[in-house]
Amino acid sequence: MIGQKLPLSLKQIRSIRIRLKSARQMRELALFNLAVDSNLSACDIVQLRVRDIARGRHILSRATIAQLASQRAIQFEISAETRDSVAAWIAHEMLKSDQYLFPSRLSASPHLSTRQYARLVASWVRSIGLDPGVYGTQSLRRTKAA
Repeated sequence: MIGQKLPLSLKQIRSIRIRLKSARQMRELALFNLAVDSNLSACDIVQLRVRDIARGRHILSRATIAQLASQRAIQFEISAETRDSVAAWIAHEMLKSDQYLFPSRLSASPHLSTRQYARLVASWVRSIGLDPGVYGTQSLRRTKAA
């Protein structure tokens, strides 16, 4: 599909969350929840570090980061459900403050790639019976506003 991708509905968000929770996919659940809450672009979300959204073991309810493209500071709220999933992910992986929140599984890359993030979004969308060609990373970015 060419042009803007569709935002996800509240029902679709719930369906994806339920599937990720039932499959115990902690990283994917934290990534999905944070993407919906933050409205960040793919390149910004994959480059988040633990210190950007947490102080010690406490996940912030409001975070501010500088966007990669514009260097403009953007502030976003982090819901309680997202804080819980991110805290569980950080504890499970024993991530330190200076580490990337979503490290790559490949040693050559320090963090999840935007391409891999796009593949994950496509798999989440496909898992609830939607066409991945109609939804993408921008869908998550546009969902909260919709």
